[in-house]
Amino acid sequence: MKQLAAQMIVPIVGLNYKDKPADASECLADLGNPYTMSVMDLDGRVGIDWGVYGVPETFLIDRLGVVRYKYIGPVDHSGLTKVLIPKIKSLQES
Repeated sequence: MKQLAAQMIVPIVGLNYKDKPADASECLADLGNPYTMSVMDLDGRVGIDWGVYGVPETFLIDRLGVVRYKYIGPVDHSGLTKVLIPKIKSLQES
């Protein structure tokens, strides 16, 4: 995610799914914060609405707020370059 953030192709919003705010802040401080902004989902209701069933999951959301793609699992270099960036570019073209 830090690689995607560095490219500044799209804003990246983090969803702290059931994490305590202090724990989430500590994790981001330790690992780096690629997010434009982060929101809290303390009780998991947002996750239920989005269909989250395991973390990490990455959602590509269009300009209208519609989820266009869901990537399940950690985002590694291959997933980023072969899946997410091409899908982001395709969404930007449409």
